[in-house]
This record gives sequence, structure tokens and C-alpha cells, in this order.
Amino acid sequence: MAKCKTDCIERPLSLAFEKLGRVVGRHPCVFIILALYVAAALGAGFIFLHEREANDIEDQFTPVNGPAKWERAFVVENFPQSEEFSQLRLSSEGSYASLIFTGLQGENILTEAAFNDIIALDGQVKSMTTGNTFANICAKTKGKCMSNAILDIINYIATEIVSLNISYPMNNDMFWGTTIGGVELKPDSSELTSAKAVRLFYFLDEKKTKENLYWLDGFLKLLSNYTELKTVHVSYFTSISRQNELETNSDSVIPLFSVTYFLAITISILSCLRLDPVRTKVWVANLGVVSAGIAVLASFGLLLFCGMPFAMTVATAPFLILGVGVDDMFIMISCWQKTEVHKDVDLRLAETYKEAGVSITITTLTDVLAFYIGLMTPFRSVQSFCMYTGTALLFCYIFNITFFGACLALNGRREKGNRHWLTCMKVPEATGDGGGCCVGGAYDENTQKEFEMPMDSFFKNYYGPFLTRVWVKALVCLIYTGYLAVSIYGCFQMQEGLDLKNLAADSSYVGSYYDKEDEFFSAFGPNVMFVIKDEDFQYWNPTARKSLDLCLENFQNLTMVDSGISPISWLSAYMQFGLSAGFNLDSEIEFKRHLTAFLNLSGFSQDVHFTNNQILASRMFIQTVNIRTAIDEKNMLNAFRETAEKCGKLQTPVDLIVYHPAFIYFDQYAVVISNTIQNLAIATCAMLVISLLLIPNPLCSLWVTFAIASVIVGVAGFMALWDVSLDSVSMINLVICIGFSVDFSAHISYAFVSSEKSSVNEKAMDALNKLGYPIVQGAVSTIAGVVVLAAAESYIFRTFFKIMFLVILFGAVHGIIFIPVFLTFLGTCSNSHERNKENLPEHRDTSEQRVNAVVIQNECPDDPDCY
Repeated sequence: MAKCKTDCIERPLSLAFEKLGRVVGRHPCVFIILALYVAAALGAGFIFLHEREANDIEDQFTPVNGPAKWERAFVVENFPQSEEFSQLRLSSEGSYASLIFTGLQGENILTEAAFNDIIALDGQVKSMTTGNTFANICAKTKGKCMSNAILDIINYIATEIVSLNISYPMNNDMFWGTTIGGVELKPDSSELTSAKAVRLFYFLDEKKTKENLYWLDGFLKLLSNYTELKTVHVSYFTSISRQNELETNSDSVIPLFSVTYFLAITISILSCLRLDPVRTKVWVANLGVVSAGIAVLASFGLLLFCGMPFAMTVATAPFLILGVGVDDMFIMISCWQKTEVHKDVDLRLAETYKEAGVSITITTLTDVLAFYIGLMTPFRSVQSFCMYTGTALLFCYIFNITFFGACLALNGRREKGNRHWLTCMKVPEATGDGGGCCVGGAYDENTQKEFEMPMDSFFKNYYGPFLTRVWVKALVCLIYTGYLAVSIYGCFQMQEGLDLKNLAADSSYVGSYYDKEDEFFSAFGPNVMFVIKDEDFQYWNPTARKSLDLCLENFQNLTMVDSGISPISWLSAYMQFGLSAGFNLDSEIEFKRHLTAFLNLSGFSQDVHFTNNQILASRMFIQTVNIRTAIDEKNMLNAFRETAEKCGKLQTPVDLIVYHPAFIYFDQYAVVISNTIQNLAIATCAMLVISLLLIPNPLCSLWVTFAIASVIVGVAGFMALWDVSLDSVSMINLVICIGFSVDFSAHISYAFVSSEKSSVNEKAMDALNKLGYPIVQGAVSTIAGVVVLAAAESYIFRTFFKIMFLVILFGAVHGIIFIPVFLTFLGTCSNSHERNKENLPEHRDTSEQRVNAVVIQNECPDDPDCY
């Protein structure tokens, strides 16, 4: 099985690290000063932070190449915004403010008392002056501000609401589904008897951008301080609310970063603390955290210099980097403690680098590559996060093997001089394990190494032997089977899509508005545009019209379309107009001759692009129903696009697209799963290649790849059970899974393969002895880096914490429980070449030979001729 080894890269890389360690150990001050100079120079890039901020929701959280963006461009080109405002025909969400009124105890809101409050607040909104009054900047139709039909129908007299008879949802050709919600109808009738919610809209002229912003800000200030309502509760929202709340969100986590930094330093110090005042690693632990901090400074500054957009999601990156950045520090400290204390510092550091260098290189390469593969996603927020985080982790690695290694060397010089960690004064040498405040520098005289940390002893003497027992292995396999079963079940419960209200803080007024909207106005979905984009379509041809009618019928038959509400169709109205006027609209000449007059008289002028006696495009509208959840939105989008595609395959093809402004956000459903799977698959294959190149045994590399897949399935399943949806935010974290699931299992696998022990059980125990405690340290420090985000009021930051917690937890469990056990099942992962050597007579190490060797070494340790 020696042929199975693939150490052609690992071995020379290990020797290169040994040489680097020797150089850093001899010239530590040079590397420290150089690292600080580079960090300061690149950190100057933060002066560009404000202009690099990219928090536009549509730009950052919707697919870059989403079909709806092309569809919108086509609609805008062919149906430009008219002077006559129509909410139905908006190609964007528009510029507006909105109010939802509900009864205080959920009672009927169609009462005189309730409408007295509604009319009063409506009056205050319209009379509000913030540079401009509503009347000056409102969206107009027929020269008048677009008003609210529910108030118009009662002439702004509250008493009229009691005697009002309204058919629901259509009343006098007017749709009331978006105005009145939570309705009750008379039995076997469409007549409205009561309602629980009323919604008002205040649309503004989109051309007056600056004036609109001032007015909308004033609207928000008015409503946030409004306390005069007695009989109703009001929720409010504007077209700028989501954007404002998103930008506020990123500012809310900045104070948490200081808490994270304190936690990282505290955990690092406590985990490296010794009672021996010489051997304690207090300063090293502090400087390991500083190393991660300057890596963030340098990497972020470099990317800001390069013009990389700084999205809101990047605000979570420092928490992650600070936690992950100290992981390699723990590995290096662990390897340093296993070197002989009397050797020169440069030799000790060379041995440390030789032992730890390849291991931390594997994990850095996998982490960084996982993030850079994330750049392939169509979401700019994910791209920005992956670029900043991947680059920062690369800088963490560079500073660890330069700045931190140099700090480790300086600390080694202090230890070699037997100086106190705080005063740097020389202290008497301790004679046993530990000492006190006045003596220090104790070491194990048998091994010439530092005494093991208590946790190292635990992994060596208790945990390792326990884990390699047969019955424990069987129990581990049983636990793993249960873990896998629950994970797979959770994967089938996965929800998709980013709910837009989650971009705002929990306590935000935005959440309250969305909740009321979902509760009372989800019975009806968007009124979708049905756009015929074929300029050669013969509207006057009965066969073509029949094909179009069949196409519309297919849409009407969809479960999410209200079959009781006829499509809004200019063509149907035109045919009726022609029939009543006695025109022969089956003739192309007659059809086009009377079309312009009809469009101007009927109000359909915005629905037909009729230029140079040619219809370049036209549109109709279809009302959807029961779009309550993200799954409903996804199903509706897919069903509409599939039906539109089928229309193009009819005997007389109808080339059309379907569009609504909300489709810009719904597009995420079309790509989030496929793109996540694609990224995970590519990243996993890349991790396998790296493992094969750097871990000197291909079968063990397959175990690392297995660990990746296992952790991904676990995180995906448990995040679904923890109420986290698959969206552009959680996609980031699943990409992270790739890198971090490699970290722990790769460390253990590499240590297992590199171990010189003979049996697989001994190899597993040796690997756990070397890396069990550093893995625990790394897991705890990483979780500490993100745990403060659990207290954030933002869904984005809480989601980041939840998934990072699952990634680190499952990654660590695989690293110190599952993988060590699974590796023992394949003897082929052991170093067969070494085992065969040990079986040869000249390499057998009998008890007598070992005793004689110890005696000789004690008698003449420095004389090679003694042997």
C-alpha cells in the first residue's frame, strides 16, 4: 500500500515550511515590523468605505441575471410611464406610502368610529408639509391626485360607511382585494358585511425623486410619533422603508464587534493559560487575536482600494474571521509545545512549522477556495461577502506564518531565558510540573518537552483509548445513523426564499406592516402582466385570436389564478367595441384604423405599443389568488412561466412574457437551489483535489470529502428544523460549510496518516492527542466569534449565527468523534510502509532494546559513538 501514498507535494511543502520557520525564528523582529507596516498601508483603504457601501436591496439580494430584470426592461421600453398614473400598470413598485388600519381587538373596522380616525389621519398625511405638500408631488390621473376608493365612495363622511353596500372583490368594475381585508360576506352572496382591515395608498410622482424622499421621511416621522388614534391600530410603510432599515441594520452590529474581540481574547488566554509564569502563553494568545485583527484590516483595506463593493452581509465577516483566524494559532501553539525546550528557538520554530504548516495550509486553501467559488453565485451580496471573507482568511494565513510565528519566536526567547511572562525578569528554574509566581520554566525531563496541558492529557490518556473501544465505535456508528436520518428529514422540510421583511430589524415598523399584510391581504396575489412581445402577431386574425384565447384560458385554469375575475384585456374590450359599432375588426385595415381612437377613449392607451401603424407589443392582466407563502410565490412564478412557454408552442404560437415588479424578488426561487447545489458540488470536488494532493493517502482524502458531504447534509437539515430558509443569506453559510467542514476532519486525517504508530487505533489516539484540544479550542473560539450575533435584532445576523453554530458544532463532532472512528475501519489509511518496516527483524524494538537505548542515552547523550 506504499504506492497509495501521495506525498509528492506534502513532503517538499513540509520541508519548505521547516526552512521558513528557521528564517522567522532567526529574524522575528523583521517579520513583525514588516507585517505591521503592510497592515497599516493597506488599512488606509478604509477611507473609501463609505463610497464603496452597496446596500441596494434589488442589486444585492436578487439574481444578477434574473429573467424578471430582462422582462422589466422590455416592459419599460414598450410601455413607458404615462402622465396618467395607474397602479396596475407600474413597471416598478413605485414611490408611495401606505397605511393599514385594523381594529384594536380584531373587531369590524367598517364602523363610523373607526372611519373617523381613518379620515382624520388621512387628512393629516395629505396636509403634511416637508418642502412640498402631497398635492404638489402626488401621482395624478386626469389632473387629480390618485385617491383611495374606499374614502371616495363615502365622500369622506364616516357615517356613510355603515350604510355602504359593496360587492367583493369586484364592485362597479373596481377591484377591492388590495383595499379591504379580513372580509366576511353574506351567505351565498358577494356582498360585504364586515372587514378587519383597510389599506390606503399615497402614490407620488416618480419623476420628483428628491421631493419624494423628503415627503416620505416626513411621513415616517409623523407616523412614528402619532398617538391620536382611539379605535384603530395603524401600521405604516413606504417605498424607501426596506432600504432605510437594511442600512440601519448593518450599523446595529458594530457595537457587538468589541464584545466579540473581548471574548476571543479571553477564550484564547484561558485556553493557553498555565500556572507556570514562564511557560504560560498569555502574550502569544493575545497576539494571535491581534494577528486575525490586522488580517481583517489589511484584506478589507486592499479590496476597498481595488473598488470592491462593500455589501451589508460583509458586516458579519469580521466576527467569523476573528473566530476562525485564531484556529491556526492553536495548532501552532500545540505543535510548539511538543518541541524540545532546550533546542534553539529557530530549530523549535522550524519543527513547529514542519508539523503545523501543511495542516494549516490544507485548511486555509479549502476555506479560501470555498469562498472564492462562492463568487460564482448570481447574488451580489454573496459575491461581496465571499470576496472579503476569502481574502481575509488568506491574509490570516499569511500573518499567522509571519507575524504570529515571529511573536511565537520572541516568546520562545523569553522562555529560553526563563523570564517571567509579565515582568520579563529572570526567575529561578522550577524543578517539577508547575511552580509558582517566583519560579518557572518546568518541563518533562524524560521527553525534554513542556508538560502537557490538562486537556491534552485528557485526550491522550482517557478520550482516545475510550473512543477506540469496540462497543464505543458501535455506539458512534449508531449515533451517526440517527444524525444522518434527522438531517435528511430536515432537508425535505427546507423552505426557500428571502422574506423581504427579514431585511429589517425585528422591532421595526416594517415587520408589523408585513405581518398585517400577510394576515389580511394575502387572499389575493399580484395582478400579473401578460405581455405579447411578438410584433408580427395578427390580432385581427380570428385564428390568432382563438390561439390567444386558448392561451388565456390555460392561465385561467391555473390554481393560483382567480377564475371568477376576468382578465383585463384591451383586445376583448376592442372586439366588443367593434361589434357594437359595426366595424369589421377581422380586417387588418379596419382593425388598425379605429385602434387609436378606441385606446384613447377606453383608457387602454398604456396597454398597446402602436407605432407606425404596427402593434409592437401589447399587454393584459391576470389576477392571482392565495399567494401566502414563499412556496406559493415560487409555484406561481414557475407555473406562469411554464404556461407562457406552452403558449409559444400552440398551432398559432403566442410569443409572450409574464411580469410583475415582485417577480424581481421571486427570481431568487428559480436559482437559489440549483446554484447552491452547483457551488457545493464544485467546491466539494475542489476540496477532494486539494486533499488528494496534500494528505499523503488517497483513501483518507475520500474520508475528508465524506465529512464535507456529511456536514453539509447535517447543516442543511438542521437549519430547516431551526426555522432558517434557503435564500441568498443562508446560501453564504452553506458555502462556508465546505471550508469549515474540511478544517477539523482534514487536521485529524492528516495527523492520522502522518502518525508513525503501527495500528489504526494507535494512529487515531495519536491524532486525537495532537489535535483534539486544538480542535476544541478552534471550535469554541469560532463560536465565540459569532455568538454575540444571536442577540442581534436582524434576521440576517441571527441566521449567520445559527448556521455558523451548526457548521462548527457538526464539523468539530466529525473531527473528534466520527472521523477518528471511521478512519480505524480502513487499515489502508495507515502508513503500511512504516508498519512493514517495524515487522522486519532489524526494526523490531524489544523491551530489552528499549531499556538499553535509554540507559546508553542517559550515560552519554551527546556522544554519537556511544551507540
